[in-house]
Amino acid sequence: MELVPASGGAFEITVNREKIYSKLETRRYPAVEDVIARMTK
Repeated sequence: MELVPASGGAFEITVNREKIYSKLETRRYPAVEDVIARMTK
C-alpha cells in the first residue's frame, strides 16, 4: 500500500495497481471493514 498526495477531494485506494476504492466515485470515505474485505478478495 502506498500513500500518494492528491488534491480536489480525491481519496483512492489501489492494491497491486488495481483501484479498489474511489471517494470521487462514491462521494464518501470507506469503512475500514469494506477496505479490508476488498483487499482480501
